[in-house]
Amino acid sequence: MLGLERITFNPSIMGGQACIRGMRISVSLVVNLVANGKPVEEILEEYPDLETEDIRQSLLYAAWLTQERVFPFQSA
Repeated sequence: MLGLERITFNPSIMGGQACIRGMRISVSLVVNLVANGKPVEEILEEYPDLETEDIRQSLLYAAWLTQERVFPFQSA
């Protein structure tokens, strides 16, 4: 998926939420931490299993999910 090999989905882990490399660290947690101003260095300290590329791919995945798509209205 879009070169986001670190973003994984497994129904047995976190209810199938998007997670980082099969761990119980969800993409939404990572994005929320960044969105609330937590520096990457602090995130990596608090979650030592994470790597900088995990955070980058989490943000790319979130950006992909929020892409705006415009569908023109066609009258009959």
